Amino acid sequence: MKILFRAPPRFTAQLLGSWLLISSNISMAASLAPVAAEHGMVVTAQHLATQVGVDVLKQGGNAIDAAVAVGYALAVVYPAAGNLGGGGFMTLQLADGQKTFLDFREKAPLAATANMYLGQDGNVVKGLSTDGHLAVGVPGSVSGLEYARQKYGTRDRAQLLKPAIELAQQGFNLTQGDIDILHTATAAFGKDKASGAIFLKHGQPFKVGDKLVQKDLAKTLQRISHRGTNGFYQGPVAAALVKSSQSGGGILTQADLDQYRTRELAPIECDYRGYHVVSAPPPSSGGVVICEMLNILEGYPLKELGFRSAQSVHYQIEAMRHAYVDRNSYLGDPDFVTNPVDRLTDKAYAAQIRAVIDPNRAAISKELRPGVAPHEGSNTTHYSIADRWGNAVAVTYTLNDWFGTKITAAGTGVLLNNEMDDFTAKVGVPNLYGLVQGQANAIAPGKRPLSSMSPTIVNKDGKPVLVLGTPGGSRIITAVLLTLLNTIDYGMTVQEAVDAPRFHQQWLPDLTSVEAFAFSPDTRTLLEAAGHKLGPAQPANHMAAILIGAPALGGKPVGKNRFYGANDPRRNSGLALGF
Repeated sequence: MKILFRAPPRFTAQLLGSWLLISSNISMAASLAPVAAEHGMVVTAQHLATQVGVDVLKQGGNAIDAAVAVGYALAVVYPAAGNLGGGGFMTLQLADGQKTFLDFREKAPLAATANMYLGQDGNVVKGLSTDGHLAVGVPGSVSGLEYARQKYGTRDRAQLLKPAIELAQQGFNLTQGDIDILHTATAAFGKDKASGAIFLKHGQPFKVGDKLVQKDLAKTLQRISHRGTNGFYQGPVAAALVKSSQSGGGILTQADLDQYRTRELAPIECDYRGYHVVSAPPPSSGGVVICEMLNILEGYPLKELGFRSAQSVHYQIEAMRHAYVDRNSYLGDPDFVTNPVDRLTDKAYAAQIRAVIDPNRAAISKELRPGVAPHEGSNTTHYSIADRWGNAVAVTYTLNDWFGTKITAAGTGVLLNNEMDDFTAKVGVPNLYGLVQGQANAIAPGKRPLSSMSPTIVNKDGKPVLVLGTPGGSRIITAVLLTLLNTIDYGMTVQEAVDAPRFHQQWLPDLTSVEAFAFSPDTRTLLEAAGHKLGPAQPANHMAAILIGAPALGGKPVGKNRFYGANDPRRNSGLALGF
């Protein structure tokens, strides 16, 4: 017998009882319990790096010391994203309650120009901002890690770099997770002699159990250990970076390396249902957009509507859609543009957006534009000009794409980023992650490109209760949002919150990507009937989260354990571990 299910033309709160009850729960396997520990917790995307961090904590180092040691270790054992040649953010909340943010994002070289990726016809030249030396921004990771250690750490540099140096010098045995990631770039490694010498075995892909040794990277790490930032930004390593760039048609110079500085900024902060969220400010869009979406969703009874009911998902998609209009239109490096942060994170502004969200129909993305209500009031962007030295003085960090450009600066073991693609190469033209961005994020010398990296800390009564973050390009923000909703609104344990299938909407393209099992067939049918365009999942994120106090917010601790770690199962190389 064939049963035809016809979705109602409208779905409202009044219809929920009869139409959505069957779709309010997702049928999936139960999550494992979070990893529990009494004294501290580290969660990273690579098990060896996690162990390095835990060892630092065991030896009496604080969380910043552990973060620095993990950062250097990931450059060795997770070269797809861990790095010396990239950059990132660090959000900190200290024991005395101080909250701060370190920006060690890559910068555009001094010779960069607004139209550097356009051809003579005025169109973007495919691959120019992602492949090759012209895609490389001035790296910031070494500066950021050393800044954090000097100002907020308690251990000396050599002690924190020692594990990374040993892993690079002696090598480590590759697991299936390591191999899976390496294999994504096999063809590219074959095109670059320096990369192929490291990441291929006699020209062939590595296999599980093989040992990856990185002698040149060990020497670079030793120079940093001895001389700090000068060991990277000056001397032989710097010279090799510049030589590599010039030999490949790039524009990186010693002057670019000389002028790089980490800057310390006030984080973005907002409140959601009694919790205080601390996240990344511009040049990250993460904190602003997370707070804007939370402000919008606070006006809806998500818990009562039910987890993954069509109505609750509808509101979440629309909040994402509207917030990404603002992300892609108004935000940029605060040294160059005036970011309307106060307005975008104002609860009154969120109420204006809720007022135009139709509870029964999906919006059409191309009809939502900056300068058109409710997204008006900030349509004049004010630029500021920074000097060429970039004088300004968290953890998500990156090379942008897997392995960045896949090019290694010969003799250094340092993979080069392709972060310049995060700029607006041309207004209205999508980047690597499909983001269509505005003039506020245009290329300029010394400017930092807009990012979605969102290292986030959630407080209750002034104490941190949740620490989380993920890679994933434009999907970082929505992955963090959904994890927050899963813990705060739906009462999940931290591991359940991380495991739950995700969905993502970023305004343009007008398509919501959906992981398998995220929606029941009934929920999907109702959403599509309301005009939502649903597409396949994008590549998996890797959420790393720690819940402090109990496995779930408002729950009870297990014995003496205060720390509960969740490693994302979507990639099989990570580890949550404490002591």
